[in-house]
Amino acid sequence: MRKIYIFDTTLRDGEQSPGVNLNTQEKLEIAYQLEKLGIDRMEAGFPAASPGDLAAVNAVARAVKNVTVIGLSRSRESDIDAVKEALQGAQDPCIHLFLATSPIHRQHKLRMDKGQVLETAQAAIRYAKKYFSKLEFSLEDAGRTELDFMAEVVGMAVREGASVVNIPDTVGYLNPSEYGAIFKYLKENVPDIDRVQLSAHCHNDLGMATANTLAAIQNGADQIEGTINGIGERAGNTAIEEVAMALETRSNFFGAKTSLVLSEISRTSRLVSKLTGMVVPGNKAIVGANAFAHESGIHQDGMLKEKTTYEIMTPETIGLKESKLVLGKHSGRHAFRDKLTDLGYDLPDDVLNAAFSRFKDLADRKKEVSDEDILALMEERLGVTPEIYSLRTLYVTYGNEATPTAKLILNGPPEEPIVAVAEGNGSVDAIYNAIDQATREEVKLDDYSIKSVTQGKDAQGEVHVILSQGIVAAAGRGLSTDILEASARAYLDALNKLIEKRKTYTKRENAHL
Repeated sequence: MRKIYIFDTTLRDGEQSPGVNLNTQEKLEIAYQLEKLGIDRMEAGFPAASPGDLAAVNAVARAVKNVTVIGLSRSRESDIDAVKEALQGAQDPCIHLFLATSPIHRQHKLRMDKGQVLETAQAAIRYAKKYFSKLEFSLEDAGRTELDFMAEVVGMAVREGASVVNIPDTVGYLNPSEYGAIFKYLKENVPDIDRVQLSAHCHNDLGMATANTLAAIQNGADQIEGTINGIGERAGNTAIEEVAMALETRSNFFGAKTSLVLSEISRTSRLVSKLTGMVVPGNKAIVGANAFAHESGIHQDGMLKEKTTYEIMTPETIGLKESKLVLGKHSGRHAFRDKLTDLGYDLPDDVLNAAFSRFKDLADRKKEVSDEDILALMEERLGVTPEIYSLRTLYVTYGNEATPTAKLILNGPPEEPIVAVAEGNGSVDAIYNAIDQATREEVKLDDYSIKSVTQGKDAQGEVHVILSQGIVAAAGRGLSTDILEASARAYLDALNKLIEKRKTYTKRENAHL
């Protein structure tokens, strides 16, 4: 079977999802897991977007060893220089140039004619080739570009030495037969097309990203681009896990395969969901909570008799386990370490001790601690953002005929504890008013969401918030069996991030003065 290369853009296109803002440490966590997953190419970010993104790309470039690290660049010399700086130290660097080619983009965005687009793209490729042996060129909005002009641009990219040419359905406009036909046309009409790999990059605006990507593979695409969980601009990108499992499950039909470590899919999905705050829908293909769940009596009967009656793939393939070892408050350190080993974690003693302490605290609150509880504890970030303020004590009074009131004690500057009491329209509002009073920060709550990490009345709840202060915004998460405590922790997590980002922004602004 021919190999399909996986280009992961979770750290770039995925981070462009509204409300997602990954810091460097979070990008590194995802990058390490993507490396375990076995992706071939990793787009780490858009270095020219900001100094912070350039630094994050550089950190990823220096950290991962077995993946081609890619930086995105417009067809501008300044962008190319930023990618060059960001990819210093990478073992296998690659630049990803792009320029729009469709009539609507040429007229309204670029204000260029065909000749100018071709000339600009050619000049950018020639400049970038001075510094990069590996180069991918993308025809932005290729799906709405005239076929003859597309072939002309692709032919130029081939002659100028591009390694990969990407044909994006940037706005998710095409259907599978149309998108597949583009690859067939290019294969038949561009001289020396076999000198480059053709890549498919699809968006999901009409819900056809995975179908379009598979159609491209059937018509000669060598590489597919996507994100974990299908996150990304607007309706998102092709979900890598869906394409990988389609090729695996229907290998006789597609005659192609990836080199992904499929058993790492579930863990990768969970990590991306946790760090981005984007919840995976229960009915999401492959990685949704219900993907391997059966409620119907008929389905259950069939499953008991023969699993393949209703399951075309096994949960073990993507790293899930059917059997669960439940831990509780009487479990010892040895049992906890064994469970972590079973779940794929090998921790040094100091980290294990901290995790065990958090586990014992959770076990005191819950009757049973499931695998999902433990995974949630392990995936919750510890010490990524400096804790300017942290929660020491929280009291909330509430009655249906009384005004909710919150009293809290925070650790923070100055050294002595900060006490605040505030009322609100509800318990959460009272808590947040008290935090604002204690910290004297004026912020706007842009988003607040709750989800259950596990099942049952004593399930852990995870709260995700987004705070903003002027043009600076930050997301925060909090985890607890008490949703009010989780709400307070999420707010403080976002506030700490916001203060740090504000400092960075202020320094950058002062540097420009």
